[in-house]
Amino acid sequence: MQTLANFGDGGGPGPWILLFPVIWVLVIGGGIALLRRTVWRGRHGGPGRRPAVGNDSPIAVLGRRFASGDIDEDEYWRRLSVLNEEFGHEGGAR
Repeated sequence: MQTLANFGDGGGPGPWILLFPVIWVLVIGGGIALLRRTVWRGRHGGPGRRPAVGNDSPIAVLGRRFASGDIDEDEYWRRLSVLNEEFGHEGGAR
């Protein structure tokens, strides 16, 4: 510690040498955070995430019925508005 105390008269590197471990911790932590937000989340879908519209969800079934011609456009939009209130992002999960 004597070296750090005598930094003003050329006796050592000074207290700024303690900044290097902090910089390395920030660089490594930033790299891990960047990987978690991009690569790992895209691969695993993120923690606790589920797709907004699953294959068997009522909204997906309605879309398939509209695409196959079972229902017309007016009925599709009317039913979709009801389903969005119950299952969509606006209404939240119940």
